[in-house]
Amino acid sequence: MIARRPTLIVFCREPIPNRAKTRLIGKLTANAAAALADAFIQDALVKASAIKPRRLVIAGSAHDGASSSRYFNKLASRFGADLIDQGDGSLGHRMAHTLERYISDGALLIGTDTPSLPGKLLERSCDLLREHRVVVAPSMDGGYYAVGVRGKMPPIFINVRWGGATVLAETIARLKHARVDFALGPDWYDIDRWSDVLLLAAHLRLTRQSGQSPCPKTELLLKRLGVLRDAR
Repeated sequence: MIARRPTLIVFCREPIPNRAKTRLIGKLTANAAAALADAFIQDALVKASAIKPRRLVIAGSAHDGASSSRYFNKLASRFGADLIDQGDGSLGHRMAHTLERYISDGALLIGTDTPSLPGKLLERSCDLLREHRVVVAPSMDGGYYAVGVRGKMPPIFINVRWGGATVLAETIARLKHARVDFALGPDWYDIDRWSDVLLLAAHLRLTRQSGQSPCPKTELLLKRLGVLRDAR
């Protein structure tokens, strides 16, 4: 029997100044960009934990390895998460390496660049993985922010032009060519560039009357940075 929830893997890099969210440096200081990356990670873990997955995993990337990172060890302790290292190689190789440990019972790997993603949409991707071998949740830049696998690893992580606008299209084409059963999760936007940060701030302003923030750590930091002046 398939578990009510799959394993949830939060795939992230240690938020070190000049290494994290570097495309925002210039509009933000290196320290502020790293702090934003930290807020994204914490908000993602809160959301993932609330889903009550079969297992919560932090797949970290750090200079001396995730297991040696005080930052990741503190987060793993706080959220009761397993901590593993992403390993080396391309993004595709690292995602495949991480997923392979957990896909026998189903695992959903999520990035941390979609801080405003509603928890119910993350839950939707988890539910889809109960019915399909693969779930891919598109981001609006042509990639995806989550990928789930149950059973055998699909041929979607090799020779992909990562970071480009065709990642999702290439992934879907490979799934169809291999005749792998898949479903698309809910679309959402991710935060890579300054224009994305402004979109996020505008979104948070528009939703300020709707109740609890979808990303409280991120929202608080944007207020402190003066980016979000009109939020609740």
